[in-house]
Amino acid sequence: MCATCGCSEDATPRVYSLEVPAQAHGHSHEDGHGHTHDGHTHDGPEHTHDDHSHEHTHEHTPSDPHGGGHNHAPELISMEQNLLAKNDLLAERNRGWLAGRKVRALNMMSSPGAGKTTLLVRTLTELGDRLRAGVIEGDQETSLDADRIRAAGRPAVQINTGAGCHLDADMLRRGLDALDPPMDSTVFIENVGNLVCPALFDLGEAAKVVVVSVTEGDDKPQKYPHMFIAADLVIINKSDLLPYVDFDVDECLHRIRQLNAHAQFLVLSATTGDGLAAWYDWLDGRTSPTETRTGSLTGSLEESLTDAH
Repeated sequence: MCATCGCSEDATPRVYSLEVPAQAHGHSHEDGHGHTHDGHTHDGPEHTHDDHSHEHTHEHTPSDPHGGGHNHAPELISMEQNLLAKNDLLAERNRGWLAGRKVRALNMMSSPGAGKTTLLVRTLTELGDRLRAGVIEGDQETSLDADRIRAAGRPAVQINTGAGCHLDADMLRRGLDALDPPMDSTVFIENVGNLVCPALFDLGEAAKVVVVSVTEGDDKPQKYPHMFIAADLVIINKSDLLPYVDFDVDECLHRIRQLNAHAQFLVLSATTGDGLAAWYDWLDGRTSPTETRTGSLTGSLEESLTDAH
């Protein structure tokens, strides 16, 4: 078991390239990728069980004179540290390769059903050609979301994680191999629906975008703090349902600011299109979402920032 998130070791990811021609998969990352396959793949002599600290020393504890007890705590701690350290190294290689191609990768994270795919489909329908955007989809099973992206006319690569609850840097590298994004393009990474583990794993992305829907309740920042601490942009989605649910936008943003004073935010509805102009401006780099807010909400946020400090 993974000491960090509990993913099973047999949760082998499966990468499916959808709409990308088969001949496009044969490219080599050695000329321009910034990293080679022998540092990433799980084939070959470098990938041993030692890399994951699977060795277990059977030390007898003083309280067990018969030698029946085993102290596994040091191995569990080492496993977690080694797992994240290896992931961070691969993430930096991904980041270098993306920078070399001038490809912007955005890690989209949320709980299941918050509206990530709906937001991406609408964004790709309206801006896909201009952004030259493609999508790497992460789900435990099926290609349902990737099929929706393909229907919007954009390339998609599906990664099925099996029992895994998040994407990691190596999975992203394999997804990039299959997607083969062109120079000066955008890659949306739709992570597995989960507000816990995806926050812990750097993929090499340019920014982390967290989507939370008004149907989830405004207390999610406190319940899942690591996700909101890691966020560069928080999108509060399904604003069209605000009249029908118990969700206080000001209170949610106040709670976000208590955790992360630097995160930007947007309130929008991917279904109706309300607020999408500010999201598109953010993608184009034309404006900071927090600068577009006016009225009492801005005043509440300024008070929240003061309280947070």
